[in-house]
Amino acid sequence: MLARTWLILPFLASGAALATEVPIGFVKTVTGEAYVTTAGNRQKAGAGTAVYQGSELRTAAKSSLGVTFKDETVMSVGPETSLMVDEYLFAPREGKLKLGTRLAKGTLNYVSGSIAKLKPDAVSVATPTGTIGVRGTQFVVKVDEPVSAR
Repeated sequence: MLARTWLILPFLASGAALATEVPIGFVKTVTGEAYVTTAGNRQKAGAGTAVYQGSELRTAAKSSLGVTFKDETVMSVGPETSLMVDEYLFAPREGKLKLGTRLAKGTLNYVSGSIAKLKPDAVSVATPTGTIGVRGTQFVVKVDEPVSAR
């Protein structure tokens, strides 16, 4: 009996850790078909859907999705977009600020929140061909599908 208990404990601990993770933002707007995938769990996006560090935001054709993060950063993605939220840390009193995303394809309209205003070099958007460092308050970026070699 004791051996069985020890085998189950790691699974209970990992489930508890997932249940206590705090959202870093929430979906505010959705047009068409959009999804938020976190830790392999794909969820149809709607107003109020939670976004976590490690979430992927994905939209279908003729669709869009808007997210507001805890620091008031706003990201809006257009049709056929895939955006990963790799890093998010917002603890301004401790000076811990970071927002790192990857835009695999599609379009992104970014409007700065507190992280970029307090520490501009703490925000980045990686694309397949480079990384955008945020130095202003708003920008738009588009990543096309890679052209296949002929």
